[in-house]
Amino acid sequence: MSGPAFPEVIETDHYRLRRLQPSDAGALLEHFSHPEVTRYLDIDPLTDLAGAIEIVEWATRLFDDGAGIRWAILDGRGEELLGTCGFNTVVRERASRGEVAYDLKRAWWGRGVMREVMPALLSTGYDAAALNRLEAFVTPGNVRSTRLLERHGFRLEGRLREYARWRGRDWDQLLFVLIRSDWVGGHQKQDEAHGG
Repeated sequence: MSGPAFPEVIETDHYRLRRLQPSDAGALLEHFSHPEVTRYLDIDPLTDLAGAIEIVEWATRLFDDGAGIRWAILDGRGEELLGTCGFNTVVRERASRGEVAYDLKRAWWGRGVMREVMPALLSTGYDAAALNRLEAFVTPGNVRSTRLLERHGFRLEGRLREYARWRGRDWDQLLFVLIRSDWVGGHQKQDEAHGG
């Protein structure tokens, strides 16, 4: 299947995004074993390396099938895994949209990581992958994620009742959307307001 041309590595001023690889399994186990990290995610806290390996295998299939990508978010030296981000789905048939997703280690919450990473993620979706519509699904109550998306121009498009199932129950999801023309226009206005 031919999909969007996602780069395997993206550099920002302070962080490096690199495609998930098997050597990340240990760091993913540490990351996703924290109950606060997985509280709003569709996975239970990991308890063994096999669960982390499954995540890497899923990300590999996603990329190989051209259906999306998942990057490790690394510190500037490329040594510590701080979280992951990427596009969990890309829809090309009668559409041009992708689902943005991200997570951070608990120790890195509130330190501006996603504030810097998100513009690179959006730019990749719009420019490298030539998508028109970016979507993000948020479990109600995840205030940090809601604020991050709103800060970057996403708008709440609706509440999808009992949309997803995990942990033995159905969960509502908030659908946030950012259209390419809104993103480009918003950044031009922001740059002009700052004399750029």
